[in-house]
Amino acid sequence: MRTIILLTLLALAILCFTGQADAKPHGAESGKDAAFVSKREGSEVVKRPRRYLDYWLRAPAPYPDPLEPKREVCELNPDCDELADHIGFQEAYRRFYGTI
Repeated sequence: MRTIILLTLLALAILCFTGQADAKPHGAESGKDAAFVSKREGSEVVKRPRRYLDYWLRAPAPYPDPLEPKREVCELNPDCDELADHIGFQEAYRRFYGTI
């Protein structure tokens, strides 16, 4: 009786192991090219993040300072430049050259 049970369990074990060896994993694609994509698909995947990042990484152009020409005029005058160091550029320019 023992030998019959042992042979039956052995036969079932052999059937289970041979069935799993022949079966394909769940969700696996057939063919050897399953791990590779075409050049076009690969380049599309690579381009997407770069376009997205380029949009966010571009810094806006700085606005020109409207007071820069007046600041240069005040820097050329030593008295205005010295006063600008103490009380600020706009007040020094106003005292030497009038309203801004």
